[in-house]
Amino acid sequence: MGIKDLQQNSLTKINPWRMLAWLFVAQVSVAFIGRSLAPLGLLIGADLSLTMAQIGMLPAALFLGQSLAAIPVGYFTDSIGSRRVLLMLSICLGLSFLLMTFSSVFLVILFLITLGGIGYGSMHPASNRGIIYWFSPNKRGTAMGIKQMGVTFGSALSALLLLPLASEWGWRPVLFGACLLLIFIGFLAFLFYNDPPSVKKATGAKDSESSHLLPSIYAMLKNKALILVSICAMGLSGGQMALNTYLVLFAYERLGISLVLSGVLLVISEVSGSFGRIVWGIVSDRLFNGRRIIVLIIIAFCTIFLSLTIALLPPGTSFGTMSLITVFFGFCMSGFNGIWMNTATELVPREQSGIASGFSITLGSWGVIVGPPLFGFIVDKTGSFVFGWLFLAIVMVIVIILLFYTMKIVNTNEALKSR
Repeated sequence: MGIKDLQQNSLTKINPWRMLAWLFVAQVSVAFIGRSLAPLGLLIGADLSLTMAQIGMLPAALFLGQSLAAIPVGYFTDSIGSRRVLLMLSICLGLSFLLMTFSSVFLVILFLITLGGIGYGSMHPASNRGIIYWFSPNKRGTAMGIKQMGVTFGSALSALLLLPLASEWGWRPVLFGACLLLIFIGFLAFLFYNDPPSVKKATGAKDSESSHLLPSIYAMLKNKALILVSICAMGLSGGQMALNTYLVLFAYERLGISLVLSGVLLVISEVSGSFGRIVWGIVSDRLFNGRRIIVLIIIAFCTIFLSLTIALLPPGTSFGTMSLITVFFGFCMSGFNGIWMNTATELVPREQSGIASGFSITLGSWGVIVGPPLFGFIVDKTGSFVFGWLFLAIVMVIVIILLFYTMKIVNTNEALKSR
């Protein structure tokens, strides 16, 4: 038995859940930095004298970078596997945000955030492909929910740790130290995560159609259901990031809740979203037999109700009342991502899962690019957060209509295949 055979045998004995643990750790660390823009936005805005719309441009820049990177990184991940991509994206995001702490020029900071967004956006294709190959279809919803929980968990940690530390010491030194931690964890993930043997076989098939970038993109463009799901993800992602970006500001400026407790609300939202990603994944696996789109419809309906509720809250609303609303808002609005990623990757052959993730993220990211600045623009022009939340409710109505149409297409395609 040769060395390659021994390596093959050792890989086949690896517990997939242990590999999921490393994907989760990497996801948490990436979100801890990338999603720090929401809790730190108020302090960065005060430091640079930014308007509401400009604060909304900070996460928009991050997701602009994500949209630029998603397709090429998805193709790259399909070619070389997830392991090396995990290291490269950690270095890219960590160094970009580290350099940001030395600048006071708004445009320079936007550029560095966009550059960091390339690393941030690379995490989804890399981790999604790992889950598609490590887990069977009846376990992917749960596994994807756990992995995606790392996004909201990392975001919650940044609000729980970075905001109070930055309030005391300043956002620059605190973010600097967090970036060094991310790069260190990236090296650990590179050392301890392994691609499954089937990935190594798939990446060697360079003569297949999926090994060429342009034909792969063309195949994605012909997938009507994938395009529609990605468009719906624009609305859902934009709503999620508007919630994350303006929840602290809304609670602090509109409701009169203290800055520290307003930051706690963001923690509550993200922790609730973490549980939501697991619960929605289990629901889609066990109650709906892998029918992910109906779960997205349920989430969008809940978001409409919650958006209207929060829009009607008067000044002086108690922290307890706002906390209860935030639990449900975060559970839905920050809990949909795993279902989205499962839907996108399951609409294509699994050897195209990386580029399908990248393609869908590229389209979905435009909701995050446009959503928060537009939400902030509405608040700036009307002088009220009410119209921002009403705008979010209208977006969810459009999302629901498109999701019902998408479900009809998917059901028709499945019926044709079964003939």
